[in-house]
Formats: sequence, structure tokens, C-alpha cells
Amino acid sequence: MPYKKIVVGIDGSDTSLAALEYAARLAAVEGAEIVGVYAHGISDEAAVAQAASEVITRAEEAVTGLDVSFTAKSSPGDPAEVLIDSIEDPATELLVVGNKGMTGVSRFLLGSVPNKVSHHSPCDLLIVRTT
Repeated sequence: MPYKKIVVGIDGSDTSLAALEYAARLAAVEGAEIVGVYAHGISDEAAVAQAASEVITRAEEAVTGLDVSFTAKSSPGDPAEVLIDSIEDPATELLVVGNKGMTGVSRFLLGSVPNKVSHHSPCDLLIVRTT
């Protein structure tokens, strides 16, 4: 069964863009749409707009030429919680995140986005090796 809607966590980092590129290549084969989700903890409206604009622009550049439908949104809050909220839409069939933060002892102490979403995702989850 092909995926039709894929959500990807984006934060503007090279690792998140690598995960997005992987998801875009999968989406091109599957005929799926991609939704990039940027979570921010910024309270200053001007700073949020600037940061979101930069992250979304980098994400759009990463999927240019891959012939996929891409939209992006930004939401305030903890990245893992924002991603989980974003995939509660029954139309979402796959969540893609990079593996950054999943190595070493710190993943047990601090928790990482991939680790957190792996325990709470209501849809399929793909953790892309980006590091």
C-alpha cells in the first residue's frame, strides 16, 4: 500500500534536510505529498517568522527538482510533541525524522525527538540515518 501523506520533522539543520530529501525521494516513487513540520520554542513573533522563513526556504530548496508536493508549517512547542500532534490526522501514514540525538548516553538522559516519537507515533515511522 503506497503512502499518500508523509510528515517530516524539519529544523533547518543539515541532518533534518537529509531526512527530508530521503522522504522526498520516497514520496516521488509513492506519489505522496510531504508536509514539513518545524517546531519552535521562540516567543518573539518577529523571531518566529524569521526563523520559520529560513527553515522553510532551506526545506523547499532541498526538495527542488524532486517532483513532489511539499508544504510546510511551523508550530510552537516541544519538537516531539508538535510532530505527534501533526500526525494525528488519519490521512498521515508516515512520519520521517533523522536519527540525530539517538547516540550515546544522552539519549537516555535527555530524550531525543526520534526516541520520543518512536513511542507515541500513531502511524508508521521512518528514522533516517543522517549522522
